[in-house]
Order: sequence, then structure tokens, then C-alpha cells
Amino acid sequence: MSKKFYITTPLYYLSGTAHIGHAYTTLAADVIARYQKGKGRQVHFLTGSDEHGANIEKVSAQVGKTPAQWTDELADSWQKLWASLEVQHSDFIRTTEPRHEKPVQRVFEILLEKGDIYKGSYEGWYCTPCENYLDPAELVNGKCPLHDCKAEQAREETYFFRLSKYQQALLDHYEKNPEFLSPKSRSREIINFVKSGLQDTSISRSKVSWGIPIPGDPKKTIYVWFDALLNYATAVGLAEKLGLPEGGALSRGRKFDEFWPADIHLVGKEIYRFHAVLWPAMLMALGLPLPKKVFAHGWWTVNGEKMSKTRGNVVNPEDYAREYGVDALRYFVFREVPFGNDGDFSDAAFAQRYNSELANSLGNLLSRTLNMVDKYIGGKLPGDDYKGGELYAALAAHGPAIDAHMEALELDKALDRIWCAVAEMNQAIDRNKPWVMAKENPAGLEPFLLELSAGLRLVSGWLEPFMPETAGKMRAQLTAPRKTGEKMAPLFPRKEAAKPAK
Repeated sequence: MSKKFYITTPLYYLSGTAHIGHAYTTLAADVIARYQKGKGRQVHFLTGSDEHGANIEKVSAQVGKTPAQWTDELADSWQKLWASLEVQHSDFIRTTEPRHEKPVQRVFEILLEKGDIYKGSYEGWYCTPCENYLDPAELVNGKCPLHDCKAEQAREETYFFRLSKYQQALLDHYEKNPEFLSPKSRSREIINFVKSGLQDTSISRSKVSWGIPIPGDPKKTIYVWFDALLNYATAVGLAEKLGLPEGGALSRGRKFDEFWPADIHLVGKEIYRFHAVLWPAMLMALGLPLPKKVFAHGWWTVNGEKMSKTRGNVVNPEDYAREYGVDALRYFVFREVPFGNDGDFSDAAFAQRYNSELANSLGNLLSRTLNMVDKYIGGKLPGDDYKGGELYAALAAHGPAIDAHMEALELDKALDRIWCAVAEMNQAIDRNKPWVMAKENPAGLEPFLLELSAGLRLVSGWLEPFMPETAGKMRAQLTAPRKTGEKMAPLFPRKEAAKPAK
């Protein structure tokens, strides 16, 4: 196993504030990054903001700000959100930074010189929210299928990327690297799309001034998607790799070959095609290695409906973090839905999992175990050399399966296994009845309670990537001596209200 591990989220488009879908991707990357750090790997976790394009020009003008003012404010608010959700990213890149813009221009020059970018004209259907030309076959009743808005006829002189040249190379790569397109359930869609025939794609805009100017043709800007995808490379030293004069400073001391290729790109399914088709073709054109995996997860609906500002049902992750705690939010989104699938977010489901699984199954298990440890064996806890007995061995046996699920990005299945261990400890207490053992089998009581304490330590370690604050509290209570009779605050106080305070 490589010592290096490089994981990315997509760059979030700064046309508005974050919702639960954005948080889902970023939290997933954080969970995976924390897990890999725990295994001793040198983790680089990148997120950031996509800040160019016509939509940002439009939105900023509507609120009386320049695009630069608007994106400065939004980028700051997004970074504060990630900090509030305990996201420990290594880097936050903005596409308006020189370390990104300058190597993007150099890439354009290289591919133009090579002939993989050429000048022409384009006429076709255009979706303004997508900032993308659409094939007529993609339209649904003349509308963009993603944004449900009418596509418009547009014509302009443009630069094309020779995507068609890489059709067979992409298909060969998919076949030789079956993990590249993940999860498996989404790979067929991409393969069929590429097999149907790739067309060269327009990668410049004449009517969008808020973007990266094309070298030698400054009245045109580079298409926002061609620009944004390169962030994964510009953030880890592409400027120096390309030999730019200021490359070392722009790369911030990062050596491209030490980080690249990325191990995992995490994206939402709506942008899978850009990451699984256009991006690897761009890398092939540059002669650079491809990322090892592009993983596309599903969408969240709310009470069975699509999230939208019009419906007023956009879920703000901070509302739930304030009411239930950050760890409860982190737990819910990965426990509720198989990772990769679409999911439905509801207040009732959140409250039910919080009270039943967190407050009762886990929180109550910890508090009653430690209360019995205090009451019956004078607060004694297992030492570092603890070997355990039959119950502890059964609990520890879940470890390899949890690791396998985490490596396979089956985050929900990893939590299922952890909660199997929690259930086994609760069942062991109900079956053995320590309060009865204190009278009838006092010699067996201490070993049993030590096994429970050691088992809870295992659970705290498994939970750390998902619930870092909870794991820390558990470890502290399971290792540090306490004063006799000291009351412990519950891990998860029960909540009666099903709806978070806003």
C-alpha cells in the first residue's frame, strides 16, 4: 500500500450557499481521509471553490457586487462551514488564485501547440445554468434535464478540445482499470456514452468576461469546466511540473509527482460525465497519469421531493448541527443511505436514528457500563496490555470487515458492522445481568465489565472517522480515572422535537 493518499471533492460553484448535498460529499471525503490517516498514510485532502463563469457574473450583479467581491465572501463562508462540521481538509483551492489560473493558461497553450485544441465555430443548444452546450438528444421537451429550463440556440467562434481523439483510449482505460468508474452501478452509463461516439467539445466562451483569459486571444475566456477540472492538478504543483518560471512559488513547495495521481475523486452523479470522460481525456492529452478512482454518489431528496429554493425545502446542514450536534449529522447521512445511492432526508428519520441509535444504543451503553464499573469494581478499567476474553474476541472480529468496507467506500456497511458490535454488547448486558452477577457470580463480574469497557474502546476507534468528537469523549471516559460518584454528561441527550431549531 502506498504511503501517499490523495482525495478530492469537486470544487463547489459559488453561486449560492451550501446545502446538505454539498456537505455530504465533503463529509464523505473527511471520513475517508481520517480513516486513511488512522492507517498511517500521508493524506492530502483537497476541496475548494469554482469561481468563474456567467452564472457568477449574473448573481453578483443582482446583489450589486463585483464577481471578485461576491466570491471572496462566499469562499469565506464555505470555509467556515467546513470548519464548523469538523472537516479537516489539507487545502482549499480557489480557481481565481494565480496558482490555478497561470497553469491553466499554460495547459491551454500546450494543447493548442499540440493540436488537441483548435479554433472553429459552434452552433447548438445551450443551457445557461449549466454553462454548457447540450446535444439535442439530451434535451427533454427542449429543456435541460438537470435544470428544467429551456435551452437556447447559440452560435459563437470557439476553441475546441479534440475529445473525439481519446474515445478508444478511454474505453481501453475503463476496461483495464475496472475500479476507475465507481460505484459499479454507474459505470455502464459512462461506457455507453463514450461508445456512442464522442464529439469535440467547446472549451472557450466569447460572452463571458469573468473567467481565465485565453493566451493570445484575451477577448475569450476558458470554459469554466475545462478550467475547474485542472484544480486537482494545480493544487499539488502542476505549475512547477509544467516548467512555469514562478512554478515553485505557485506550487507552494508541493512536488507534483509526490502527490499525483489522485487516489479518489468524490463527485455528485450530476457531474460524473465531466470527471469520467472530459477530465481523463485532458490528462491523456497532457501525458499525465489518470486518477485511480472517480466515485459518483447520488442526490438527496427531502421528504420525497427534490430540494429547491422554490419549494423552500433546502436542508441547511448547520441547522441540524446546532440542534443535534455535528457528530449526529455526520452519523445520519452515512447511516441512512447506502453510500453512492440516492437518499431521502427527513426530520422524522433524523430524530428516530438520533434517539434510538445514538442516545439509546450507544450513549446508554457507555453510561451504564461505566456506572457499573464504578459501582461494582471501583472504577477499574482495562490496561494497555489487556488481552480480553470471548466477548472481546467476538467484538474485535468485526475489525477486518469494517476495514474492508472502508477501503471499498461502503461507509454505510462499516457503520452497520460497528452497530452490530454495539448491539452485541447491549445484548450481553441483558443476558448476563451484571446486577445479578454481583450477588451470584462476583468473580465473573470484573472480567465481564472489563470486556465491555475494552469493547467500547474498539467502538470509539472505529467511530473516529465518522464521529471524531464522540470518539474522543468515549476514549477519555474509558481511559481516564474519574472521581467516585462523578456524573457523566450523556453522549447524546434525548431530543423530543423532531424538527431542528432554525
